[in-house]
This record gives sequence, C-alpha cells and structure tokens, in this order.
Amino acid sequence: MKMPAMKILTAAVAVSASIATVAEATTFQLSHVRPEGTAIDQDARAFAEEVSSATDGEVNVRLYPASALGDYTTVQEGLSIGSVDMAVQPPSSEVDRRFQLAYLPYLVQSWEDAERAFTDGAPLREAVEELYAEQDIHVLGAWPVYFGGVALNAEVENAADPTADKGARLRVPPMKSFQLMADNIGYIGSPLPFSDAFTAIQTGVVDGIMGSGAEGYYASFRDVTEYYLPLNTHFEMWYLLINQPSYESLTDAQKAALSEAATRFEESRWESAEADQARNEKLLEESGATIISVSDEQIAEHTEIVRETVWPVILDDIGADWANDVLDRALR
Repeated sequence: MKMPAMKILTAAVAVSASIATVAEATTFQLSHVRPEGTAIDQDARAFAEEVSSATDGEVNVRLYPASALGDYTTVQEGLSIGSVDMAVQPPSSEVDRRFQLAYLPYLVQSWEDAERAFTDGAPLREAVEELYAEQDIHVLGAWPVYFGGVALNAEVENAADPTADKGARLRVPPMKSFQLMADNIGYIGSPLPFSDAFTAIQTGVVDGIMGSGAEGYYASFRDVTEYYLPLNTHFEMWYLLINQPSYESLTDAQKAALSEAATRFEESRWESAEADQARNEKLLEESGATIISVSDEQIAEHTEIVRETVWPVILDDIGADWANDVLDRALR
C-alpha cells in the first residue's frame, strides 16, 4: 500500500528538520585550572547544564578541568585564535602586560571593595573586557575566587613582617607585579609557570608559593603546604570567556541563554565566595597546615609598602596614563 504523496512530503520534511537540528547542535570545550570536584568545577558544570537546558540541547558545554587543554596562558592564546572555545581562568599578562592592572597587589581591601571594583559595568571590569576584546575574546561573566596569601613548605621567621629579610624563595607567577611584591616584603620572588610550581616546592627549589589563595593551595598544593599566611596580597578574579567568532556564530536566542546562565554563574559565586575562602583555610588546616595569624595592622603595613614601591613600577610598565585613568575611575 503506497503512502499518499502529501504524507511522504510531510515525513521527509520532519526527517530533514530532525537532521538539521542535530547538525546545528554545537559543543564548546570549556577549560578551567582546577581538579574535578572543586568549587569552580561544580559551578562550571552547573553553568553547562543550564546552557544545554535553556537551548534545548542546541548548545552544549564540555568541561576540561585541571588545565587539560594547557596552562592558562596557552589557553588564552588558544581562545584568541579559536583552537579553544571557552575557559574560566585568570587573565595572562604574558599575552598582554596590561592585564597586570587586574592583579595589582593590595588593590582592594575588602569583599565589598572587590565587588564594587570587579562586577559587570565597573570601570576595572570594562577595562579587562576591552583588553580581551582586542584578542577576539568575549567576556561572558566572572568568578570571584579569593584574597591571596603565601603558602610555605618550611617555617620562616618573621613570615608576616614585611620589613624583615626572610631569605626564603617564593614561586611567583611570571608577572612583574608578583615578583616585585615578593621582593619588597622580604621574600625572594622566583617566576615559574604554574605547571612547574608543585615540583619546585617539593624538591626545595623554592620554599613556598605566592600568587594563589587558600582555595588554590588546598586544591593543588596541600601536600607541600606546611604554613599559610592570609596576607590578602591580591584579589583573584577569573573570567568566563568565549572565542568571539564562536560567540558570533550563535543565534540571538542562544547568546541570550549563554549570557543569562553566565549572570547566574557570577552572582551565585559572589554570594558564596567569602565563606568558601574561610572553608578552604579550614581545609588547609585540617590537612596539616598551620595558619599563621596576620593582623589588620600587618596587612595595612604590607599595603603601604607595596603601593609605594610596586605600584609606580607596574603602572609605568603597562602605561601610566592608561592605568591611572582606569584606577581613578575604579577607586573613586
């Protein structure tokens, strides 16, 4: 028995539509720097699930945790040329030294200050977004991480006194701001890639690490952390990024779904970040590290020294006119 021509045509159209839907489905890689199960991994998975649900499976996000696609500098370069689709990570000043402004040590003093400085629409946030845009990278959102500190693998005398010459070598990120900060508060800064840091501490090449906070040290360095100093060295902000051409390839509805999920991703983190920092300090302590008490006066002393000695060098290095204009608007 032959099927009527109209039914055949209707069936063909339905099959064609189904094939088109499958063909149009997009899967983006999303890189991040922490192991599976960490806070960022959980939040990134929730973001991915929301995107898939909101787009009826037309846009999917596949996670690559623990720097599986390369360290954050390599990934940022990949985002720029399109070999990596998405990432949640810190900006790399190796790609553009002006990103050091976002890492300026002792830039903000409290969580309230940080939220004002780094949220969507703030001058500092806009400056960061413009720098990424120059690399063909679109900022979808951000993820506030922590205030930074120093992790040590051995006891250091006067560890929290910024005027004491400690003779201890710290791994710092390959950024001038961190090396200068370490050198000016009594340590010796030793720039090393993140991927080399654990082995450097384990083998005694360095005595500790600067550039992360309790969350990062617990996630990646707890086996080589004997002491932790919550010095509030810098405020760490990671950005949820997507390659600009990949973003432009989406429909308006898909872009809206991505943006809405990114907004919730960021807002929920602001609500939990401060408590998460305290939780990670506790986890470090439970894993065997001694938390060295740091007073508000000691942090203020670090702040004064660093702003006087480090800031002028960094601002001059990245362009004082541009940097001071951003800071004037961000800190007024």
